[in-house]
Amino acid sequence: MIFLNSKKRLITLLIVLVCGIIIFILGLGTTGLVDETPPLFAAAARSMSESGDWLTPKVNGIFRFDKPPLIYWLMGFFYSLPKNEIWDSFGTLSARLPSALASLFLMLMIGDTLFCWPQKSDSQFLTPIVASLGFALSPLIIIWSRTAVSDALLTGTLGISLLLFWRRMASEKNDQCISAWVFLGFAILVKGPVAFVLALLTITSFLFCQKNWKKLLSKINPKKGFLITILISIPWYILELLKEGKPFWDNFFGYHNFQRYTSVVNNHAEPFWFFLYIMILASLPFTPFLYHGIFKTFEDFYKSSKESCNVTETLYTYSFCWLTSVLIFFSLSATKLPSYWLPAIPAAALLTSNSFISLKKVNKSYSYFWVVNILILFGFSIAFFFSNIWLSSINDPEMPNLASDLISSGIIFKAKLLFSSFTLFAIILFSLKSRNILVYLQILLLIGQSYLMSPIRKLADTSRQLPLRNISKLILDIREGRETLAMIGIRKPSLHYYSRQIVFYEPNTEEGLINLSERLNTDRRENYEDQPDYEYKSLLVVIDEYSARQQQWSKINHKKLGKFGIYNLWRIQKSDLNKYSRLLVKSGYKSDWENRKVEKF
Repeated sequence: MIFLNSKKRLITLLIVLVCGIIIFILGLGTTGLVDETPPLFAAAARSMSESGDWLTPKVNGIFRFDKPPLIYWLMGFFYSLPKNEIWDSFGTLSARLPSALASLFLMLMIGDTLFCWPQKSDSQFLTPIVASLGFALSPLIIIWSRTAVSDALLTGTLGISLLLFWRRMASEKNDQCISAWVFLGFAILVKGPVAFVLALLTITSFLFCQKNWKKLLSKINPKKGFLITILISIPWYILELLKEGKPFWDNFFGYHNFQRYTSVVNNHAEPFWFFLYIMILASLPFTPFLYHGIFKTFEDFYKSSKESCNVTETLYTYSFCWLTSVLIFFSLSATKLPSYWLPAIPAAALLTSNSFISLKKVNKSYSYFWVVNILILFGFSIAFFFSNIWLSSINDPEMPNLASDLISSGIIFKAKLLFSSFTLFAIILFSLKSRNILVYLQILLLIGQSYLMSPIRKLADTSRQLPLRNISKLILDIREGRETLAMIGIRKPSLHYYSRQIVFYEPNTEEGLINLSERLNTDRRENYEDQPDYEYKSLLVVIDEYSARQQQWSKINHKKLGKFGIYNLWRIQKSDLNKYSRLLVKSGYKSDWENRKVEKF
């Protein structure tokens, strides 16, 4: 993929690699899994590794058909490495490495592409570094590349595929276009048909803008390439369909693809313009340069449309088609999440590098955009200096002392110091009319995010996840006779991951109590590592302190076994649970667990 054929190229890629390791890899496994989605991915992958069933993902005794298997296979591979329980005691390094490595490789591909095909006759080796850091320092990339979910892996595989397609079209060699189609197949194995749709929209819109589109299309060899992609991505879908049939079809294609796109799922409804807002956030604090890069791409495309244009000079046009394809496709989706924007961020980083090239000359545009950017940095500084105003509005029931913890841990002070230094440094460089001010600020942000994000992650882990790990240890120590385990109120899949037991999750309502009573008799799950004794006289219940105050739960006879954070561990006799359930049914309440339209785990 990358041939290090020059010393300068090697140095550039080494710089990018070191920066990527600092952002994505350092401290990756030092904190626990973050609820609620990452533990589901991690549990499914660990289950594959330990049970030997690498075909069907399972979590908490049920199928997990929301994503194809590549993310689970990669996590499972790391879980299968020798002594995993020693070098990955939290189980997070194995679960997060696929996301981190995908972003790291894409970061390298962005830098290498701009190095090998410099745009606008730009020979400065800093431009590839600007584009690579523009991608890696996006707030969304920093978060999702260190999270055990599939979004960063989709971004990495799809982004590498799209860059390889453009490289093939821009290349004068007669090489076969194979690797681009291979990575597209991988992307389809990460998130399904959406990867193919985004690639198709990007390439089609780009070819539509090119006069020699037939020649460019022939270079990527779509007939042979499509066959390669099918051979990589389709077999798993066929095998799973043959094995599980309608449940797989309805769940994966029906619910997680078609229904998510055509209707609102899990209350993730947002306005049509939602991703325009996310685009601003995802490029902070250098958002003005993204918009300037888009404007310059429009301007350059208009000029090139009147003249003959070499395809090697079209990377920014291709990036704009890429960004626009993601924007339009997900804006039309009924369900919208910030993570849906991730596949567009590599294109946004490339467009930002277009602005870097265009603003090398100190002129009115240079002054205007840097003044705007300095004001943004100043705004962040002011926000943290007056943090007492907004800290009091923080109300997180899982971290009731968050505001005071942010102050006592020194995080607010560090944020003040970072952004005030950032602003002052930007003003000094601007007054000196530095042409490489963007690079210097990116380097400062690279250092600053490590300085700030590490204590934030540790605080969040200590406040939110440590109590769940501790209560899981207690459960393993005091469990009697393979008791069943339930969690009431706040639902945390990490309880299943760390306790390695089947967990019945129910709300703290009257219906939730009836549901639990019924499910212990009819929804009898088990898996390779836990076979609960559903006839045993008692069960263990993890219940948060807010739910424990609810009348229907507080009145049940229970034995308090321990408390960690906001979570209590009770032992309840099944006879008492069933008795109170019957009373609620007589009062007119009904179970609803069979008809719930929520994510099941």
